[in-house]
Amino acid sequence: MEYMTQKNEVFSRPLSPHLTIYRPQLTSMLSILHRITGAALAVGTVVLMGWLWAAAYNPECFTGIHTFLTGIIGRLLLIGWTFAFYFHFCNGIRHLFWDMGKGFEIHVAYRSGWLVIAASLFFTISTWIGALSKAGAF
Repeated sequence: MEYMTQKNEVFSRPLSPHLTIYRPQLTSMLSILHRITGAALAVGTVVLMGWLWAAAYNPECFTGIHTFLTGIIGRLLLIGWTFAFYFHFCNGIRHLFWDMGKGFEIHVAYRSGWLVIAASLFFTISTWIGALSKAGAF
């Protein structure tokens, strides 16, 4: 082990590969985004539970949360959580196929990755168009 450390010092290399070594690729970016959307969904669930609790027990708190969520920042967060939901869902289906041993070829992995992004955007936009049209915003 000491030999490897000395060799890395001579060539000014890090001890192990990390994000600064590799070029970003679609598959790695989708993996990172999958983790980020999972964390965002956890935060969104806490916000949703707070909103539901306030609706049931505290009208003043509910009004505050509702006012925030219908404002510009709140709407952006809701759109982000909607995208996070659809992305995490679609990418999860992609991972189920991988668990079955399908879709590991590079061209298939890239095609399914772009499909996950496109489907997530399509479902997010469709959901918001539907919700806003029902609310009379259009």
